[in-house]
Amino acid sequence: MTAAARWGLAAYGVIYLLIGLLALRIAFGDAEHQADSGGALRELAQQPFGNFLVWAVGIGLAGLALWRLSEAVLGAARPKGHTPKERLRSAARFAVLAVLAASAITFAAGTGSGGTAGDRPEDLTSRVFELPAGRWLVGALGLVVVAVGVWSGVRALRYKFREELGPVPARLRRAVDVLGVAGGLARGLVFAVAGGFVVLAAVRYDSDETKGLDESLRTLATAPAGPWLLAAVATGLALYGLFLFALARWHKG
Repeated sequence: MTAAARWGLAAYGVIYLLIGLLALRIAFGDAEHQADSGGALRELAQQPFGNFLVWAVGIGLAGLALWRLSEAVLGAARPKGHTPKERLRSAARFAVLAVLAASAITFAAGTGSGGTAGDRPEDLTSRVFELPAGRWLVGALGLVVVAVGVWSGVRALRYKFREELGPVPARLRRAVDVLGVAGGLARGLVFAVAGGFVVLAAVRYDSDETKGLDESLRTLATAPAGPWLLAAVATGLALYGLFLFALARWHKG
């Protein structure tokens, strides 16, 4: 499981690194690329031995998902890893990683498009709207995503990522801290923006207001100094990918 976790963390790092690089291209005017997990997989597939690399990422993500599931069932090695709160956190991570792994594997097998789901975010929101109290469910989900984004940013600022790191060489500790803080803040901001659009969809009762990762990043480009803001967030996402490489190397486990 330790080997699977390290492989999976490195694979997850590849996804975030590519998303960050694709978002940087968008920031500098190249609007043809898609800055999300699907775009990252398609970009990876275009490299030499691309299909092999996509398989490697998909299998790595599957291993990481199983490791997170084991943490949810048996408890994690990090502080308070056996508490219900930490088990729930691991279960949520398992769910996300399982979807990403399935997406990568089906894409490598030629039976998927590389997206994380068969529908667009607005299509999924529209389906939830059809459920009893669907509008409230959408709003609650949006608030949860916003809270996750804020929580991720706060954890990064408080260096909580150190809880999952083992001994890091002294000469590299500062660099790893920079990767963890900058990457965690960028990731948290993107989550908060995406969640905000889900809340807006619930308020306006309009599923078209929902935006996925790519659209959320593109929205940042419309803000004041937008391209530079998007470039900063994109750089942060790429740094988070590098942090995941460091976590794979020095993970406590």
